[in-house]
Amino acid sequence: MPIDISAKFAFETTEPTDILLQFEAAAIPEQRILSSNTSLSDAAHCARVPAGDDIGERIWLDSTGRFDVEYSATVELERMLSPISSLARVDPHDLPGEAVKYLFDSRYCQADRLQSFAHDKFGDLTGGARVMAMHGWIAENFQYVPGSSDAKTTAVDSFIERRGICRDYAHVMVTFARASGIPARFVSCYAPQVTPQDFHAVAEVFLEDPTIPGGGARGGAWYLIDATNMANAEDIVKIGVGRDAADVSFMTSFGQSEFLFSEVAVSTS
Repeated sequence: MPIDISAKFAFETTEPTDILLQFEAAAIPEQRILSSNTSLSDAAHCARVPAGDDIGERIWLDSTGRFDVEYSATVELERMLSPISSLARVDPHDLPGEAVKYLFDSRYCQADRLQSFAHDKFGDLTGGARVMAMHGWIAENFQYVPGSSDAKTTAVDSFIERRGICRDYAHVMVTFARASGIPARFVSCYAPQVTPQDFHAVAEVFLEDPTIPGGGARGGAWYLIDATNMANAEDIVKIGVGRDAADVSFMTSFGQSEFLFSEVAVSTS
């Protein structure tokens, strides 16, 4: 089922400023880009570089004044889907090297601060069953409140406040998983059911790959999970992945800038 995406946003700087953008659907095996168009204002410099884990691309700009971005795409998803609750945890010694870094604390996800809670609340469960219990706890105990958090809000802050937006839900989900010894990463994405429609964020956890006989050393796969319950794995279009939101913001300014507006529309064809 193709997913149609349209995104527009603009920002302004008063002097030459380096800007890093990541807003395009990633061209990866699990999602095929049927068509896409990106329109950018003129900039002194513009360069594309690979994004984290080679999922998607980033765009470097050297911009002064107003800068407008317009993007549209149609994406066909071909993602492996498995019931997460039935999947086993991958033992640490069997983790591939690229998954190990997603066990560590990061700027917004301080897993060491929530280890005791995760053990006390979910310690009788393992693997995917534990992941789903954590997902259910967040969905039941958090309130989705636009404007209730900002760029400084961490997973611990959100855990205390018990409210936030998709970014905060994803940070807490990632943090709970890491606190349980399960690699987890932050995913920026598009999804058609998101309300209000905007750039979205979910978590992704690393568990066994049931297609590998016997589990397989250095095996496993990434599975999407959205604690807001607004998006389903079968229609999430990935933009990029990282340790937390700092790695995959759709716009990162290395200087003073003013964000003017954004408009996002995502639907099924």
